[in-house]
Amino acid sequence: MARRKPKDRNGKPPTQRQLRVGEEIRHALSEIIVRAEFRDPELVGRVITVTEVRISPDLRNATGFVLPLEGKAEPMVDALNGASAYLRGRLGKVVKLRNVPAIHFVHDESFDEAMRIDRIMHNPDFARPVKVEGEDDDRVDDEIDITPDSGPS
Repeated sequence: MARRKPKDRNGKPPTQRQLRVGEEIRHALSEIIVRAEFRDPELVGRVITVTEVRISPDLRNATGFVLPLEGKAEPMVDALNGASAYLRGRLGKVVKLRNVPAIHFVHDESFDEAMRIDRIMHNPDFARPVKVEGEDDDRVDDEIDITPDSGPS
């Protein structure tokens, strides 16, 4: 699904390095979350998807967009933010960076928005054809015939 390009506070799009580091951190976080031994009951046994990591221009702060496959998102996000120091320490052992960024987690609402738009588009009230004034109702569309040929003529 296509997203708008995120921009930092100065209105500039992320640099290639920010994108590369963000993607590396996303992969590492996904692996760490799958293998981690969490003590928080909100995180134990939960399947969590890290959809995107946006990193600041100085590479010191990162925002991780997460999505639970089941259950409520807000308690899970709060628990991940509580465990962010632990995750940052584990991340420092996996990713080779001079400074490991501080991680803040937020619920990724882009999938919810995409589902809402999909429901609107498949709603029968929006799917009916629009009648243009001045056109005949009895008009037959002269479109291309798409019936299969019996062979070359």
